Amino acid sequence: MGKKLLVIQVAGLSRPIELAGMALRPIQSVLPAVTCTVQASFRTASPPASHGMVANGLFCRSLARPMFWEQSARLVAGPRIWEDFRRRGRTVGMMFWQQSLGENVDLILSPAPIHKHHGGMIEACYCKPADLYNRLVAAVGEPFKLRHYWGPLASAKAGDWIADATAAVLADESLAPDLLLTYLPTLDYDLQRHSPDHRRCDKAAAALTRQLQCLLRAADRTGRDVLLFGDYCIAPVGGAVFPNRALLEAGLLTAREVGGMLYPDLFASQAFAMVDHEIAHVYIPDGRDIPVAAEVLQSLPGIADVLARGEQLSLGLAHANSGQLILLAEPGKWLAYPWWTDSRHAPDYAGHVDIHNKPGFDPCELFFGWPPGSVSTNAARVRGSHGRVGKGRDVLWGSSLSFAPDPADLIELARALGKWLNE
Repeated sequence: MGKKLLVIQVAGLSRPIELAGMALRPIQSVLPAVTCTVQASFRTASPPASHGMVANGLFCRSLARPMFWEQSARLVAGPRIWEDFRRRGRTVGMMFWQQSLGENVDLILSPAPIHKHHGGMIEACYCKPADLYNRLVAAVGEPFKLRHYWGPLASAKAGDWIADATAAVLADESLAPDLLLTYLPTLDYDLQRHSPDHRRCDKAAAALTRQLQCLLRAADRTGRDVLLFGDYCIAPVGGAVFPNRALLEAGLLTAREVGGMLYPDLFASQAFAMVDHEIAHVYIPDGRDIPVAAEVLQSLPGIADVLARGEQLSLGLAHANSGQLILLAEPGKWLAYPWWTDSRHAPDYAGHVDIHNKPGFDPCELFFGWPPGSVSTNAARVRGSHGRVGKGRDVLWGSSLSFAPDPADLIELARALGKWLNE
């Protein structure tokens, strides 16, 4: 029958959970420990310095525009760990993995809503084969709801749907690929909202355990091995740091007023920080301004490290997509994108779920704001964040496969899996 494997990437899996038949153990993640970087590193078994997915967003220097959550597989450079496996006639599928659209695999399912011209959106999923989503809606009994995947209503319901849909794919011999990679976001929301130690997170952990047991049973019924791993450790935070405010005050970031709102002028700016949880890439068009920007940011309370190119090189972060400087927040802090201080100057997207237009990741979108229908702009409400690696920041992994010795980090784990696939 040949090798068949289910890979489950679990957002925020760093706290122990009880799984029948599988022991979980610690492993180090990738720096920065954020979704897109980890997934790109896993599928290529390489660091961000090689594949180029240096954050959940990328800054297009030619357009002077940050772009978050873009889904093209062409953004991830390098060979995939399954290429030889697939060349031998085996099949591969990806469900809810970032940067999967256009990936050279046999099955794809990813949220891909259509944003309407005058506001609102049409919920949809991109899929391959073309009838996959409709078949899964019929199997699960309802469509996938994007509001459960991100925003104030995000909840374990998204993971429930994904788990049921993944089990349905495994059960359908006409669909099931030999290697299937899927994703469960269940822990992500409440750990960021309430911090990892909050009692609300116990409920999320119980929901995740139920979803994983569903998938383990589905894999067992179809004679399939399983590998699961966490991507990052969400740590408690007690406040945000605002690097763009510091750059604006220092005259390095330029803003323009439009209708009473302040928008960044990234064509005129000398420095801009593209924030992403506990890290930020700082883009500086004129290299002569690097020391000035570094001095401003190093003096900002809550910044632990300002990494120049040499330090980025030693950490596997030096890529053309990286900022000339990379910021790491101190433990207990996270980095927020706002440059304004008066709420009356907030740009129109600040109070909305707008993951593509905001020039930085915004966890405040997990909370309702005021007026009704808006999301919060109060950074103090965020209680958990991630991105750093090191002591106390391991994630968990487990498998029915045996890798000896145990891999030290997720890139080693991916290399070991690639070797297993191609043996």
